[in-house]
Parts: sequence; structure tokens; C-alpha cells
Amino acid sequence: MENKDIPNAGETVTHQVSTLKPGKRYAFTLFTVFEGIKSSGKSDFTVTKIFCSALSWEVTSSSIQTVLLSEIVSNGEANNGSQTQVVSNNNGNLSFTLLYPGAEYTLTLWFEKDSKKLPLCEQVETVVPPALIRPRCDYLSSGYAFSLAWDVPEGIWTSVEVNVTGKSPQRVEGEWVRKVDIDGVQPAQTYRVSLASISGRRISKAVSFSCSTDPRGVIAGSVMAVLLLCLLVCLAFFIWLRKPEIFSRPKLLFVESKLTSNKFKAIPTGKFSDHYHTMSADTNRGFSEEYEDFVPVGTEQTQKAAILEENKNKNRFTNVLPYDWCRVKLTILNHNMSSDYINANYMPGYGNSRQYIAAQGPLPTTVDDFWRMIWEQRVKGVVMVTNCTEGGRTKCEQYWPLDYTPCLYGDLLVTVRSEKRETNWTLREFVVKSRDTSEERPVKHFHFTAWPDHGVPEGTEALIQFRGLVRQHIESQENSGPTVVHCSAGVGRTGTIIALDVMLQQLEREKAVGIAAFVHKMRLSRPLMVQTESQYVFLHQCIMDSLEPKEKMIQEALYENSDLIYANATALRENKTFVRMENM
Repeated sequence: MENKDIPNAGETVTHQVSTLKPGKRYAFTLFTVFEGIKSSGKSDFTVTKIFCSALSWEVTSSSIQTVLLSEIVSNGEANNGSQTQVVSNNNGNLSFTLLYPGAEYTLTLWFEKDSKKLPLCEQVETVVPPALIRPRCDYLSSGYAFSLAWDVPEGIWTSVEVNVTGKSPQRVEGEWVRKVDIDGVQPAQTYRVSLASISGRRISKAVSFSCSTDPRGVIAGSVMAVLLLCLLVCLAFFIWLRKPEIFSRPKLLFVESKLTSNKFKAIPTGKFSDHYHTMSADTNRGFSEEYEDFVPVGTEQTQKAAILEENKNKNRFTNVLPYDWCRVKLTILNHNMSSDYINANYMPGYGNSRQYIAAQGPLPTTVDDFWRMIWEQRVKGVVMVTNCTEGGRTKCEQYWPLDYTPCLYGDLLVTVRSEKRETNWTLREFVVKSRDTSEERPVKHFHFTAWPDHGVPEGTEALIQFRGLVRQHIESQENSGPTVVHCSAGVGRTGTIIALDVMLQQLEREKAVGIAAFVHKMRLSRPLMVQTESQYVFLHQCIMDSLEPKEKMIQEALYENSDLIYANATALRENKTFVRMENM
């Protein structure tokens, strides 16, 4: 019980009580005091609101249900503008039924007692749209296209997603759309087709069936091909009769080129020490020359998505842009084609072409995209090898909750389940929950805190131990997606920890390591991987210390990399504005 004296500040007196818990009923009594004399008092009560977004909403094509986390909820109301339904709290459950498929409902939870009705929270949910009925297809364009049609079921939808074997998913926009033409197919082929209606963020159960294209053009084409072949045979026979020497000329010899450089060959463990000392001679001259060979690798590849005007401000740096062929593509939101972009690439591992995702550290405006990537790629581990702020400069936006209070990023609710701080790293465990499906997934966060930007850690032991924790987690997970690795730009420290993990696997299984070959391979997937020469030398030092763990190697001053990273001034300027607006 708390007593509080509130001075009279006019006709209306207000007072705010803090440190209350959500979803609780609180009684209070008001007294007036005049010259030390207290009135008899007026008693009343109120309730604190709850977070609707923290509830687990189960949505079907005709119902919305949830399990209540607070006992003070009396009833709930669902309204779509033309239909209102009120249901009471049934032993901690609320269930709205007979809802219109695909409609958007505003859900309001109420506390009601003693003629007092107080709103607790409000949530907007879209009911799953209806499944399409009686799908069918027909011939078009001599077999190079076909048409799809379906009947209109009862309900609402704003678009239809069409999936055809061998083609990218296609969305057909328009309310009550009933037909679409599919091109880019081949005659006399059978394609598997699936159709699903979409309303808001909800998608119906897909209807699958097969469609065949027009075979008549292929039959005619086959006849023409046979006739043309006969004509060519006759022509060749005629030439042979006139000039038989043409067919007796010697054949050209083709010699397959081979790599002659030893740097792309794996070095056996027994020879690695000699290799290391040879490369280290004359102030790391061998390492310097070998590292220079990586400068042009991969640079001829396209980066079209990254330089689109609508995507430029999603890049932290202007010269660290993902290659198109292996960039991570997000699902398209609200028909915005640029919403599939994030500055991240799939990276090879040991025996796996997509073992990792190398990403830049999120900007304030790309945090939601970062979590969407983690969810869509089914990521169970995130390796962070930067601090959010270094040397007074922001290197990465903090993309997880500041404390144990759940935080919503787009449609994903993230909760910190645990945090354990060590001298050189911090281990966290997050729980990520989808608002759309109510599915929950654990994500382990490995945060190495003792690595300077553009440089290397003071010694190899801490990073090797940290890598062991990451590798142990990766191997303990089944059916998981790639492991996300990021620093600030997603190339220097990111490339080094990925290369170290792969090299130690190769060392264990093959008793040899090919550092140069793997750095070359990484740079074909993302520019500037292992961004400085000092990081490249540090990789070799890690292998040396793994082979001879008792020897303490003297770490000399290492080279700074000439591959500069240019900050994206526009993105940083916009993000500073974004931060100022958040703090207002």
C-alpha cells in the first residue's frame, strides 16, 4: 500500500503512478485534506493495460483465437466494419468464430465489472483468405504460354500467388482476380502449378494441379528438323564427292590449362611451419605478395541490386556491396520489389556451399530486415565480431532488446532469454516469435568483444576458443539454416572468422590447410573478404598456434590493408536523422 500527498494545482488534479505491472487491477482511495482535516475518502479502482502483440494469436480462415496471459480480461470484441462479435473470457481463452475469410478485424480486449468498462489493448489481425476453387488451364501461344483460371470462393483477397515449376513465384494483383496468363514455358511440357490467395500478410492453403502446354508446334517442328537433317546429310555427301580432302585435315588438339601456382594447393601440416617462416621472411614479404593477388578477385561480377536508387541507403559502405549471383534475397513485402534486398551474401564452408551468411552490421533502418533474414533463412546462430560502438563511432546498430523486455522488429517478437558475459565474448540466447504463425525459435548469439576494426586480436588463443564454441553449436543443430556472421562491413573480421572455422575443419580432417585457396573462394562470393593483410597473416598464425599450442609466437606489427572501405555518407546521414527522431 502506498500513501501519496498530491498538492492542489487547480480545478483538475492529475497524478501518475509508475512501476505498476501490466494487466493488473489496482484499488485506490482519494481523500481531501484541509487544514489537517481529512475527508472520509472516495474509493475506486482501475486496471493497467496489456500488450496485445505479446499474445499468441492463432488465425484460420474463419476464426481467431488466443490464450490470455492476464486474468482481468472480461471479454473481447472483433470488428471488421460490417460485422461485430463479442465473446467472453472462457477459462483464459478467447475464440472468435464464423469470421469472414480474408477480412481485417480490429480486436479489442476489455475489462468489465460493476458497470465499468475499460479497454485493455487493441490488435489488428487479418483472417486467412479462402482457398481458390475449380482451378483449370488452357493452351496459349502455340505452347509457349498457357492460361490459368479459377472460380471465386466466398471471402476477400487482394492478390493471388502463382507458383509454376521452374519459374519464380508470381503475384497477380487485384481484388477478386480470376485469371492469369503464364509465359516463358516450352511446348509439349507438363508443369506443376499451385495457386494461393493473399489478404494482407495472410496466405491461403495452396491448391496444386498439373498443366500441359500445346504440343502441336513441337510436332510440326520435329518434322521440319528431320527434313533439315536430311538436307544437311545430302549437302555433306555432295561436298565429300567434290572435295574429299576437307575431311582428311588433322584435328586440333585442345590442352586443358592447369593452375601452376602453389598457393592454391593445400599445405600438409608437416610442411606448414616451414611455409609460414618462408612467407614471413623479409618483413612478411611472401604474405604481402600473395595477398596482393586477391585484389582483383571477383570484382568483375555484377552488383545491380545493391546500386538501385531505392537500395543505396541500405548499404553501410559504398564499396562493400553484395554480388547479385549469391546475395540473400528476402521475401517481397507489399508488392515492393526492392524489399527483397539486404546487404548479405551466402558464403561457402567446408563441404557446404551455403554454410554461412556474411552480412554487414545492421543500420537503424535495416534492423527489421536483418531479423526477417534470420527468420526466413531458419538461422539458429549469429556470430557478431564487432562492438556496437568503437572509437566513438557507431559500427553496428544494437539489434536486440536492451533488457529482458520483449521487443518487436517488424512482425518478429524478440526476447532475451539469457546473457553470459566473459572476458573476450558474450553469449546470449534469444527467442524469436512470429506474429503471423505464433511459431517460436531459439537463436544463439555469439558476440566476440575483443577484436579491433581493421586489425586483429592481441593473441590467437581467445579467438580459437571462441570459434570452438561456434563450431560446437553448428554441429549440434539439425536441419538448421546458414550461420549468420557479421562485423561492421561484413568483410574483414567476418571473413577472418569464417576462414578460421573452415581451415580448422580442413586441418582436422585432411591434415592440410589451403588458406589462399579459401580466401580466393570467399572473394568470389563477397568483396574484400579478409580485408587487411594483417588479418591474412593472423589466419596463418592461428594455424601455427593450433599445430604448436605450447609455443607463444611473438606478434610483430602487421600491415594495414590498402583496401579502404568508404562509408556511405547518405545512409549514415539518414540514419542519424532516424536516431534523432527516435530520441525525440
